[in-house]
Amino acid sequence: MRFAVTTDFPELTTCDCSICSRKNALMVAVHEDRFELLAGEDALREYRFHTEVARHFFCGTCGIYPFHRKRMLPDHYGINVFCLEGFDPTGIPVRETHGTRLP
Repeated sequence: MRFAVTTDFPELTTCDCSICSRKNALMVAVHEDRFELLAGEDALREYRFHTEVARHFFCGTCGIYPFHRKRMLPDHYGINVFCLEGFDPTGIPVRETHGTRLP
Protein backbone atom coordinates (compact mmCIF):
# COMPACT_ATOMS: atom_id res chain seq x y z
CA MET A 1 0.00 0.00 0.00
CA ARG A 2 1.25 3.45 -0.86
CA PHE A 3 -0.27 6.85 -0.25
CA ALA A 4 0.79 10.49 -0.32
CA VAL A 5 -0.19 13.40 1.91
CA THR A 6 0.42 17.11 1.71
CA THR A 7 0.73 18.88 5.06
CA ASP A 8 2.98 21.24 6.95
CA PHE A 9 2.53 19.12 10.13
CA PRO A 10 1.19 21.86 12.44
CA GLU A 11 0.75 19.26 15.19
CA LEU A 12 0.56 15.55 15.79
CA THR A 13 -2.03 13.86 17.96
CA THR A 14 -2.32 10.80 20.11
CA CYS A 15 -5.66 9.26 21.05
CA ASP A 16 -6.67 7.12 23.99
CA CYS A 17 -9.30 5.10 22.12
CA SER A 18 -8.89 1.33 22.07
CA ILE A 19 -7.49 1.22 18.54
CA CYS A 20 -5.03 4.12 18.66
CA SER A 21 -3.68 3.45 22.13
CA ARG A 22 -3.05 -0.23 21.48
CA LYS A 23 -1.43 0.51 18.11
CA ASN A 24 0.56 3.43 19.62
CA ALA A 25 -0.49 5.57 16.65
CA LEU A 26 0.82 9.10 16.22
CA MET A 27 -1.45 10.95 13.84
CA VAL A 28 -1.62 14.05 11.66
CA ALA A 29 -4.95 15.28 10.30
CA VAL A 30 -5.14 16.08 6.59
CA HIS A 31 -8.10 17.20 4.49
CA GLU A 32 -9.28 14.60 1.99
CA ASP A 33 -8.04 16.85 -0.84
CA ARG A 34 -4.52 16.45 0.53
CA PHE A 35 -4.57 12.64 0.64
CA GLU A 36 -4.01 10.33 -2.30
CA LEU A 37 -4.05 6.54 -2.22
CA LEU A 38 -1.45 5.58 -4.82
CA ALA A 39 -1.52 1.77 -4.64
CA GLY A 40 -2.92 -1.11 -2.65
CA GLU A 41 -6.61 -0.25 -2.47
CA ASP A 42 -7.41 -3.94 -2.92
CA ALA A 43 -5.46 -4.74 0.28
CA LEU A 44 -7.41 -2.27 2.44
CA ARG A 45 -9.66 -3.63 5.15
CA GLU A 46 -12.07 -1.44 7.10
CA TYR A 47 -13.12 -1.52 10.72
CA ARG A 48 -15.86 0.56 12.37
CA PHE A 49 -16.90 0.55 16.01
CA HIS A 50 -19.04 2.51 18.49
CA THR A 51 -21.00 5.01 16.31
CA GLU A 52 -19.63 3.40 13.11
CA VAL A 53 -18.89 6.85 11.64
CA ALA A 54 -15.08 6.76 11.81
CA ARG A 55 -13.63 4.40 9.23
CA HIS A 56 -10.36 2.77 10.33
CA PHE A 57 -8.32 1.18 7.56
CA PHE A 58 -5.80 -1.63 7.86
CA CYS A 59 -3.62 -3.44 5.38
CA GLY A 60 -5.09 -6.93 4.89
CA THR A 61 -1.64 -8.24 4.00
CA CYS A 62 0.53 -6.98 6.87
CA GLY A 63 -2.00 -5.62 9.40
CA ILE A 64 -0.56 -2.09 9.58
CA TYR A 65 -2.96 0.72 10.53
CA PRO A 66 -2.02 3.56 8.13
CA PHE A 67 -5.02 5.91 8.28
CA HIS A 68 -8.65 6.47 9.15
CA ARG A 69 -11.56 8.72 8.16
CA LYS A 70 -12.19 10.92 11.16
CA ARG A 71 -15.49 10.85 13.04
CA MET A 72 -15.48 14.48 14.19
CA LEU A 73 -14.06 15.78 10.87
CA PRO A 74 -15.43 13.36 8.25
CA ASP A 75 -13.73 15.23 5.39
CA HIS A 76 -10.32 14.57 6.99
CA TYR A 77 -8.05 11.60 7.30
CA GLY A 78 -5.99 10.80 10.37
CA ILE A 79 -2.64 9.60 9.04
CA ASN A 80 -0.40 7.39 11.16
CA VAL A 81 2.90 9.24 10.67
CA PHE A 82 4.88 6.09 11.45
CA CYS A 83 3.71 4.88 8.03
CA LEU A 84 5.38 7.80 6.24
CA GLU A 85 8.71 6.75 4.77
CA GLY A 86 11.62 8.59 6.35
CA PHE A 87 9.43 10.87 8.49
CA ASP A 88 10.95 12.22 11.72
CA PRO A 89 8.38 13.63 14.20
CA THR A 90 11.06 15.30 16.35
CA GLY A 91 10.14 18.86 17.27
CA ILE A 92 6.50 18.72 16.18
CA PRO A 93 4.05 19.49 19.01
CA VAL A 94 1.94 16.52 20.13
CA ARG A 95 -1.60 17.05 21.42
CA GLU A 96 -3.41 14.35 23.38
CA THR A 97 -6.99 13.67 22.33
CA HIS A 98 -9.52 11.74 24.37
CA GLY A 99 -11.43 9.46 22.07
CA THR A 100 -12.74 7.53 25.06
CA ARG A 101 -14.64 10.63 26.19
CA LEU A 102 -16.51 11.17 22.94
CA PRO A 103 -20.24 10.45 23.07
